[in-house]
Amino acid sequence: MDQEIMQKLMRITEEEQKILQEQKGVDKSIYTEAKDFTIDSRKLLRKGKLIDIRPSARFVHFPKHRHNYIEIIYMCSGHTTHIINSSSEVVLQQGDLLFLNQHTFHEILPASMDDIAINFIVLPEFFDVAFQMIEKDNVIGRFLVSTLCQEESEGQYLYFNASSIVPVQNLLENMIWSIMNHQDNNNRMNQYTMGLLFMQLLNRADLIESGSIDQYENRLVFTSLKYIEDHYRSGTLSDLATQLNQSVYKLSRLIQAATGDNFKDLLQQKRLNKAVQLLTETNLAVSDIINAVGYDNTSYFYRLFRQTYGVSPKEFRLR
Repeated sequence: MDQEIMQKLMRITEEEQKILQEQKGVDKSIYTEAKDFTIDSRKLLRKGKLIDIRPSARFVHFPKHRHNYIEIIYMCSGHTTHIINSSSEVVLQQGDLLFLNQHTFHEILPASMDDIAINFIVLPEFFDVAFQMIEKDNVIGRFLVSTLCQEESEGQYLYFNASSIVPVQNLLENMIWSIMNHQDNNNRMNQYTMGLLFMQLLNRADLIESGSIDQYENRLVFTSLKYIEDHYRSGTLSDLATQLNQSVYKLSRLIQAATGDNFKDLLQQKRLNKAVQLLTETNLAVSDIINAVGYDNTSYFYRLFRQTYGVSPKEFRLR
């Protein structure tokens, strides 16, 4: 992290000074006017902004709360301990990321002077660009973004052990610098930066942990989507069910309930998205592309492609 940024983040804020002087807890009026402790984005976001940042308050136990926005916590130095939904404990180390959706209950144990974390306050619509950037060829990314943004989702979180991913650290530093320095047009630029951030994280899906009220079923869904990403050419639901030691029926219903699509549809979407990518980014013959994405029936592929995109693969490429 840039030293100038770190020096600014290290400074004791007015809120922290008051905590140290009065030896009291968090002043909830800073965060909300409601009776329940739901932190209000209108208290923290400047007018017209979709995203902003503030240092996480140190020296105090931050009590159980929720947000009416999506919160992203980035650990700049040291570590902090987070209690999620009153049951899960997540310890963030330097370079780690924690995403919390609007339904997640969250509390933070006291941090010391050198434990520097940044809270990103993000409205759901900020992710629209990121969603468009990753949905074309990644079912995991689409699921993760929708998990964060869907109003009906349960309390969910995404934890990324991202300290070893250099591009992720660079993108985060760029976004922090842009917001701290009130760069012109930073809403749009940061939306694209967030999209790139997700794309980098999804290249290392092994570093992602997700949680919900039913963490076991959530992990099964996540593993299923990862399987589709890695085995879209020849993967089958029965093979996946065997690997996960689940019945085909149960796994099928779980995937349908979590994503709104069944396994076959998700596999088909991935194959078609990959075909589109090859059509637009390579000069491969259409017949080679059909084989590359896992179809052995050419007529079926052409019919499916036209049904989905309204044109033939050749016409799509010419566009």
